[in-house]
Amino acid sequence: MAKRKKSIFERLQNGQLNRQERKELQRKMDADSPELMVVHPDAAGIDIGGSSHFASVPADRDQAPVREFGTWTADLQKMAKWLRSCGIKTVAMQSTGVYWIPVYDMLVEEGLEVFLVNARATKNLPGRKSDVQECQWVRKLHMYGLLRKSFRPAEQIRRVRTLWRLRDRVVKDAGRAVQHMQKALTQMNVQLTNAISDVSGVTGMNIVRAILRGERNPYELAKLRDPHIQASEEEIAHSLEGSWQPDLLFELQQVVDAYDFYRKQLAAIDKQLEQYMKTLPSRESVGEAVDQSELTAKQRKKIKPNRKSKDNRPAFDLGAELTRLMGVDLRIIDGIDVMTAQTIYSGSART
Repeated sequence: MAKRKKSIFERLQNGQLNRQERKELQRKMDADSPELMVVHPDAAGIDIGGSSHFASVPADRDQAPVREFGTWTADLQKMAKWLRSCGIKTVAMQSTGVYWIPVYDMLVEEGLEVFLVNARATKNLPGRKSDVQECQWVRKLHMYGLLRKSFRPAEQIRRVRTLWRLRDRVVKDAGRAVQHMQKALTQMNVQLTNAISDVSGVTGMNIVRAILRGERNPYELAKLRDPHIQASEEEIAHSLEGSWQPDLLFELQQVVDAYDFYRKQLAAIDKQLEQYMKTLPSRESVGEAVDQSELTAKQRKKIKPNRKSKDNRPAFDLGAELTRLMGVDLRIIDGIDVMTAQTIYSGSART
C-alpha cells in the first residue's frame, strides 16, 4: 500500500520545517562578497507560496536559518516573531499572486520594514541561483541592496481600488452578457442589432423582455421603440422575424437574468463606492482655480455633471468627488475623462 503523503499542516506540526539541507551552498551564500557592499545586514528573504512560505535569515542568526511556515494566521505570527528574535529589521519578498498580502500585513504590524519586489527583478539579475532555495536568493540580493521596493498605496486608497476593480469586473461581465444576448438573437435570425446599435439600451431591452414574455408579432414589438431611435418601426419590425426556437429562448432568458443580476450588483457597488469616498478627507486645491470661460467646449462638456453617457460611469457625480479628493480636476486635460481620472486616483490600472 502506497504511503500517504503528509499535508502541509502535518509536516509543520511534526517539526519538519526545512527542505534537504545543502550545507555547502548555504556556506557560499552566506560568505561575505568582496565585490559587493552590504546595504541591509539585518535582512531576511521570504519565498511566498500558496500553501507554505520559506523564510531565510543570515546563518549566524539561528541554527536553522531557513524555515518553512504555513499560511495560517498563527503560522504567520510565528514567522514574524521568529524574524524579530533573529534581529531582522527588513524583509524582502516577491509579489506572488495575492498570497503575499497577509504576510506583508503581518510583518508590517510586527514593525518590520518590508520590501515587496517584482519577480522580474530577481530573475533578470546576473548570477542566477542554481538549486539554492528561492528565499536565500531573495535575501542575498536584498542584503546587497539589489532589489527595488514596489510602491504600495495607503490603506484608504487600497479600499477605493478594491471597489473600483470589483466594479470593472462586473461591468465586463455585464458586457459579456450583452454579447451573449446578441448571439442568441442572431441564432434565431432576429437581426435586431442591424436596426439598433445597442441591444442593452431602452429599446433593445424592452423588445427582448417582451419576446421572453411571449410576444411574437414583430409590429407589436416594434411599437416598443424609443422615439429617439433613428430606425423606423417598419425597419425594426422587419428585423424581428425570427425562428423562435425554444432552446435558444431559454438561453436568452438565462442571459437576461444574468445581465439583470450584474446591473443590480453594479448599483450596489456604486452606492458603496459613493458612501466610502464621501468619508475621505478633502485636499487643498492645487494651483489657481480654473476659469470656466477659458475652457473649450469639449472640456466643458466633459466636466458637466450627470450628463448622459454610455461609458458605464457611476450614477453619482464622480467627477466632483475626485476633484475634492485630488485638489484638481484632471478632466480638463485632453484625453482624460472621469473614468480615467478615477483609475489614476485609485491606482487600479493593471500593467
